[in-house]
Amino acid sequence: MTLPINQNGFRSCLILLVLTAFIGQVCAQTGLPLPRFVSLRASEVNLRTGPGTRYPVEWVLIYRHMPVEIIAEFENWRKVREWQGNIGWVHKSMLSGQRWVIVKKGKQDLRRAAKPDSPKIARIEKKVIGRVEKCNTSWCKIDFSGYTGWMRHNQIWGVYPGEAIK
Repeated sequence: MTLPINQNGFRSCLILLVLTAFIGQVCAQTGLPLPRFVSLRASEVNLRTGPGTRYPVEWVLIYRHMPVEIIAEFENWRKVREWQGNIGWVHKSMLSGQRWVIVKKGKQDLRRAAKPDSPKIARIEKKVIGRVEKCNTSWCKIDFSGYTGWMRHNQIWGVYPGEAIK
């Protein structure tokens, strides 16, 4: 016996399948949003080619507190992107929810207030990592080893454009 294929039923099933896959990617296994920024808990973290210890180490990330972006989750493993664009898998125990940023390029001015004409406190070099204290939609207040001031979102990597952090 054969049953006729109902086009509306097929479309409904296809839409449901696509929505389920999309929701699974956005919320991931933890229920936290994807993508999201976190930081490295240790000063040496293996970046693997797949989600497990049987996968080879492709990179070793050597900066404690370096921000990384979680782009996928699988069980206890997180697929992350580091600030230069390298992607790999890290065990969740090596990550922290603390927010840190890294200076993207050149020497960037750290300012006393969140204004372009505010006095400069310091000039921060490329690759220097700082702890986020708070962000409005354009500026972040960051502590760089005792030098605390404001930088624009586009000077750093580890916050999304327009993201506010309290």
